Amino acid sequence: MLSRYRIGSMRIVSCAFPAGAAIAILCISVLGGPNRESKSPGRTILTSAHRGEHLKHPENSLPAIQAAIDAGVDYVELDVRTSSDGYLVLMHDPTVDRMTNGKGAIRDMTFADIRKLDLGARFPGKFPDLQVPTFDEALELCKGKMGIYVDTKNAAPKDLIAAIERHDMGDHVMFWSEHVNFLKQIAELRPSWKLMPEAFNPEHVRELMTVLHPQVLGFDQRDFNPRTIAAAHEANAGIFVDLNSPQDWDDGIAAGAAGIQTDWPAELVAYLRARGYHK
Repeated sequence: MLSRYRIGSMRIVSCAFPAGAAIAILCISVLGGPNRESKSPGRTILTSAHRGEHLKHPENSLPAIQAAIDAGVDYVELDVRTSSDGYLVLMHDPTVDRMTNGKGAIRDMTFADIRKLDLGARFPGKFPDLQVPTFDEALELCKGKMGIYVDTKNAAPKDLIAAIERHDMGDHVMFWSEHVNFLKQIAELRPSWKLMPEAFNPEHVRELMTVLHPQVLGFDQRDFNPRTIAAAHEANAGIFVDLNSPQDWDDGIAAGAAGIQTDWPAELVAYLRARGYHK
């Protein structure tokens, strides 16, 4: 079900998927109209599962990653943090409070203490004995099946690179960040690896192209607007945008998106395949 409202030049779309979807999503759409032709043969749009398939599985968990693989997406977005004793683990929040049965900041906890926690706590009885995974475990699961869209919350570039190279995944990761200096460190150490800085605004896009020369830029509701989209096109940079409804996916297609990230990976893949944009 879609409900549309208009504020200025932006259309607000409140959407709920049928068939038992657990939540309604509030989506912001900035381009186009309701009845556009979506098909464009010969063009492929990449897909990414935000924190894995996290509506039916704990986010950033191995089951969520496996569900993303099963859905046929190209990338899984994972949040990486470092324990007090130097292990790279997956967790979006700085603390374990929301996602587990424990409390505390990841950076203050040892890996052994983190592994004692129940990552399935928010899904009672469905994921018994599920542990917070390491970045290495995620890399091993994804190898040969899917790329990784790395959102670094708290991890040193050298540690990330070492983990990625242990699994020979350098050609299958891309680093998203809002922090230019972090991406510069990755580029200095591994010049050929893919970087995806957040676009923010046209002026920032032009600065990014001078400093980082990225092939693709990250977009979300903050910057997915005509001016910033036009700046990306002028710079010949791809657009990888976070979108969560069919109407917004259509807007992404119309904007020439090279990739779409979503909380609904199986639905997105099916939507794009039906229109000839995904294999």
